Amino acid sequence: MDARRAYWLKTLHQWHWISSAICLLGMLLFAFTGITLNNASRIEANPQVVNRKLELPADLRTMLAKNENSNGGKSAGPLPASVTSWIAAQLRIDLGDTHDAEWSADEIYLPMPRAGGDAWLRIDRQSGSLEYESTDRGWIAYVNDLHKGRHTGRAWSWFIDAFAVACLVFSISGLFILKMHAVNRPTTWPLVALGLVIPLLLAILFIH
Repeated sequence: MDARRAYWLKTLHQWHWISSAICLLGMLLFAFTGITLNNASRIEANPQVVNRKLELPADLRTMLAKNENSNGGKSAGPLPASVTSWIAAQLRIDLGDTHDAEWSADEIYLPMPRAGGDAWLRIDRQSGSLEYESTDRGWIAYVNDLHKGRHTGRAWSWFIDAFAVACLVFSISGLFILKMHAVNRPTTWPLVALGLVIPLLLAILFIH
């Protein structure tokens, strides 16, 4: 029995330290951004806004001024590749992962939200005038958006899922380690219960 207990204790310790190593930097990030999000109203932000206006070349202007939408008559769809290439070169921005543009008879509007900021692009289909605006809300807004998974892309979403699984392994293996040591540590279960009771009481008494 002692050999079996020693085996499981060793295995749990392995799971616990490996998962804790994987979670370490992520836990620091999410703990820090938990504080910044909870105190967002107290943290001053100084957004940096960039606004630029351009004129499309005649050939591209003619393409977008056609009566039929250049994206096949749909109300939403990507910009033509030639237009995208010209805009990317002129503004020095990457349009590869942007959302579909919103097409109307008069204009094309392209939203480009991103972590820690925002951007948009508007093109007048008749005159060919183009307006671009980009807003950078700073690094705190950036890490806050990482915490929320807001406009962070599929890869970061996968990371959050994998990180959550590693945290579960870390927490559950820690719970079993506590159980195996609880015989010699009488304060174990009172402290675990305290960690449950405090947030429960706060939710019942102060959250309405």
